[in-house]
Amino acid sequence: MIFIVDSGSTKCDWLAIDYQGNLILDKQHTKGMNPAILSEDELCKRIQSNSILNKHKDEVTHVYFYGAGCGTEKPRLLLKNVLETFFCNANVDVKEDTYAAAYACIGTAHDRGLVCILGTGSNCSYFNGAYIEQRVESLGYSIMDDASGNYFGRQLIRDYYFNYMPENLKIEFENIFNMASDTIKYNLYKQENPNAYLASFAAFMFTHKSSDYIKELIKAGIQLFAKTMIFQYKELLGEMPVHFAGSIAFMSQDQIKEVAKDMGFRIGNFVQRPIDELVAYHISKFK
Repeated sequence: MIFIVDSGSTKCDWLAIDYQGNLILDKQHTKGMNPAILSEDELCKRIQSNSILNKHKDEVTHVYFYGAGCGTEKPRLLLKNVLETFFCNANVDVKEDTYAAAYACIGTAHDRGLVCILGTGSNCSYFNGAYIEQRVESLGYSIMDDASGNYFGRQLIRDYYFNYMPENLKIEFENIFNMASDTIKYNLYKQENPNAYLASFAAFMFTHKSSDYIKELIKAGIQLFAKTMIFQYKELLGEMPVHFAGSIAFMSQDQIKEVAKDMGFRIGNFVQRPIDELVAYHISKFK
């Protein structure tokens, strides 16, 4: 049994297949397993919380894990150790989520491309056909992550409190979310995963996409992301398309295409969930 795993900071998807690429189990889910922000104990608790993973752990021969927070050596090795301990009969490979996005967007042909992730967090990388090259080291959600779920969540909360959000949307917003200042501050400063908490507000945008306010909010975030991240690779933009992975990117295609036209870069593929495209890539390795 092979597990292909795609993890952000909010959620983690587990796909079990055989060596022919056939799905063995229903797709499994745990909370996000980001080793850059979670302790070893918490990572263990999250994987052990799934009864199906516990039931089949000894049958697993390979685990291919792609995750947020796995771009630097110390957290990557921490998570690798957790997975090797749990799946004691498996070979475990842990890579940052940008590789999953690249493999999913570009496919098995090993073409070059610029690959962006817009999910709970955000990233932009150059895939040279074999390896990922990043020109900006992330300093995390509080300083970077432009156009991510946590970025848009933060903007929505700010606009609500600064009375910039249109009144009709403000009423709906406070009917959906607990906007008490004490609640917000507690979740931001005293709870784990404040980035995921902020990102939870972003879903509001996509149920109100017809609003001019929402359209401009999304477009402004994409413009900022293009300026700070995509244009780090300015000399490559004429040579190759820019691909996008992640739920925020998938739901913001209209604004991304508009910004791309305005700023002069070419759009490639959109992939909402990279894990769904990774099976073909990995099965090709066993042939």
